[in-house]
Amino acid sequence: MNMEKANKIEKNKRQTGTKYEQAAGFFLEQMGYEILEYNYRCRFGEIDIIAKDGVCLVFCEVKYRSGRGKGSPLEAVDYRKQQTIFRCASHYLAGQGLGDIPCRFDVIGIEGTAVTHIKNAFTG
Repeated sequence: MNMEKANKIEKNKRQTGTKYEQAAGFFLEQMGYEILEYNYRCRFGEIDIIAKDGVCLVFCEVKYRSGRGKGSPLEAVDYRKQQTIFRCASHYLAGQGLGDIPCRFDVIGIEGTAVTHIKNAFTG
């Protein structure tokens, strides 16, 4: 595969990811969450959505699958991905001076048009 084609595929994946992250953010807003940030990036990786649910800060990973061909979107948040999110969350908390705020890690799986939201999906 040439570089031009590879770059185009990556750009399309990023656009798809952004579309579904925005949809997940809208879903969370409908549930009463306040979206603080999309695509927080640091040297450790990225967190798709950072939001507030009452007094709790929520770090949310969003995974999309068009169908079952590549497995459940929720299965894609494996231990390694969880550790990346945890390190990013620690970096975010330190940078914001939020050492004692209650936090949790949620996962939103979008499969076709079905949305599954798992609160407190994993711990750090």
